[in-house]
Amino acid sequence: MTKLTEFVLVTGMTGAGRSTAAKALEKLGYYVVDNLPPGMLGELVASVDAAEDIDRLAVVVDSRSRTFFFGLVDAIEAVLDAGIHVRTLYLEAADEILVRRQEAARRPHPLSRQGRLMDGFIHERALLRTIRGRADIVIDTSRLNVHQLAHRVRQAFEVEDERGLHVTIVSFGFKYGIPIDADMVADMRFLPNPFWVDDLRSLSGQDPAVREYVHSQDRAEEFLDRYVELLSLITNGFLQEDKLFLTVGIGCTGGRHRSVAMSEALDQRLRDRGVRTLVVHRDLGRE
Repeated sequence: MTKLTEFVLVTGMTGAGRSTAAKALEKLGYYVVDNLPPGMLGELVASVDAAEDIDRLAVVVDSRSRTFFFGLVDAIEAVLDAGIHVRTLYLEAADEILVRRQEAARRPHPLSRQGRLMDGFIHERALLRTIRGRADIVIDTSRLNVHQLAHRVRQAFEVEDERGLHVTIVSFGFKYGIPIDADMVADMRFLPNPFWVDDLRSLSGQDPAVREYVHSQDRAEEFLDRYVELLSLITNGFLQEDKLFLTVGIGCTGGRHRSVAMSEALDQRLRDRGVRTLVVHRDLGRE
């Protein structure tokens, strides 16, 4: 019988924040191992599982493993076959952000082979495609600083011992792009835009006047009622598939008024039903 209660695999793009995520997990009591070749995963798990004082393990595996990385999926399957529950945290960011971070660190990309940084990232995305598709949690760190990323990781894993769905609600502006880590996306542009109301333009969806305006519109409350029911409908299916984390994007034109107000209303309704939630206003303050 395994003594490991939690095993988290941390992976993702170079420059997306793997080290920050690893430090956050370490503060939560995880024993963290960085840059492990996938072929050694089974041996490490067996050794840690035999230790008396370790019940939480986090392993960072990434493209620095180079050719060893191709055995990662098989290594994960072997750990699962041993009866150990594996959670995969995948970190990514927009290409231009990754390039900027890598240039600031003055480090070459491990897969660039003396070529352009962008060539390394293209190769890396192709290499990671399969594992990203299997990930339990995907976090886009493009607009997160190290403190915000650490907070997201803590929110995701500090209550991991409680079964149930964890929902992250991300408000955003369509003109800045859809969140790449969203599992579901809802469009609030069917509601009148407070931007065109002089007294509301400078405010945000966190201000009472904007909230009242948005919720007074036809179909706003009906949308919330139906969307909460939709989430309730699919919850059991997600849990049966062992997917405990869901990211819902709520968008409007600029991510300032309607999406913010509706995200916070959705958050409250889900909390009232006992769902654990986290709200992130991605584009608020961007304009």
